[in-house]
Amino acid sequence: MSDLNSKHNRTVWVDIPVADLDRASAFYTAVLALPIHKHSMEGFTFCVLDHGDGNGGCLVPDKDAITTKGILVYMNVSGRIRDAVSRVVPNGGKILEETQSIGPHGFRAVVLDSEGNRIALHSEKDA
Repeated sequence: MSDLNSKHNRTVWVDIPVADLDRASAFYTAVLALPIHKHSMEGFTFCVLDHGDGNGGCLVPDKDAITTKGILVYMNVSGRIRDAVSRVVPNGGKILEETQSIGPHGFRAVVLDSEGNRIALHSEKDA
C-alpha cells in the first residue's frame, strides 16, 4: 500500500468474492480498463486489481461468499487496530474474526458494524 492510504483514506482495500477467477479477472480488466495481476500465496491464488498509488482490491475465489457475504471493505485503523476492535461490541457490533496477521500486508479483524454490515478493520501494525 502507498503512503496515500496510511492517514487520510478510510477504505484501504476491498476483497471481491468470485466463482471463476479467470472470468472475473477478464471482466474487471475490461470494465475498469486496468491490469489485473494473478498471485499465489501459501497455496491460495487470487488476483490483485492494479492500484499504483491509490487504494486497491483483490478478486478472491470464494463462490459461497458471493450471495452470503458480499464485498469485504477494509477500513483504515492504522496503528490502533486493538483499540478499534475493543470498541466494536460496546457500540453494537460483533467480532467475527479476531485480529490476525495477513502477512506482509499488516493485520485485520473482521467485524459486523452496528447495522450488520461485514467489514474488515486494517492496520499495518498490530497495535
